[in-house]
Amino acid sequence: MQVSLLQQLVTGEKAQDLTAAAQAVAAAKGRGADLAVLPEMFCCPYDTQTFPVYAEEAGGPIWQALSAMARENQIWLVGGTFPEREGERIYNTCFVFDRQGRQAARYRKMHLFDIHIDGGQHFMESETLSPGEAPAVFGTEFGVFGLAVCFDLRFPTLFERTADLGAKAMFVPAAFNRTTGPRHWELLFRSRAVDNQLYTLGAAPAQNLSADYVSYGHSIVCDPWGDVVAQAGTEPGAVDVTLDLNLVDEVRRQLPVRSARRPL
Repeated sequence: MQVSLLQQLVTGEKAQDLTAAAQAVAAAKGRGADLAVLPEMFCCPYDTQTFPVYAEEAGGPIWQALSAMARENQIWLVGGTFPEREGERIYNTCFVFDRQGRQAARYRKMHLFDIHIDGGQHFMESETLSPGEAPAVFGTEFGVFGLAVCFDLRFPTLFERTADLGAKAMFVPAAFNRTTGPRHWELLFRSRAVDNQLYTLGAAPAQNLSADYVSYGHSIVCDPWGDVVAQAGTEPGAVDVTLDLNLVDEVRRQLPVRSARRPL
């Protein structure tokens, strides 16, 4: 299975970012990708004050644009995230579309990014966002895959539960910052891969030094052994990888961690 992680530069101009995403998805298809992944908040500044401004309902212009990208390129698309409005609530939501542009999954970020690092990052997603309530998986001709978003990486039980639902890879739109990224980005992706003996793939925005919130970048792919298969730097671009999903079964057979679990 060919996968392309699209490390897009987020400008904050919604129309411009949607056009750039469409071009990146088309280019990924041209390189042979079966599935493309956009970053967290790929067409919205990562700022609690802007989430309500950029928020749209499912089926709105952003959703329609993502559906068209998948349909026009006949590609599976993990559509990063954007602020999804439903009634009075706003969620940090990832939609997945199949090759015909049909919605295949919706995952709302369950663990909101509320942190205060002394001398570093301060951010409170809960000021404007609501948490999701359930994991999500989607089935493809290649197998079953799961979804998480950024801060979810720090909660092993979500990944364990999603693996129990059949996931052989976890796609994670994410935007770590330059405080936590150097310390924990690779560590967490490798840890979740080892914990659950699956692929973990993180798609991040490229670094935009003029933004209020600067992404760490470094889109990454880890295999079921916990090895880093590929990792980007900070510039816009793509990470193209081939996933051997048979490796998931081989690792789980050789090191039967999941089947050896005991109830606590």
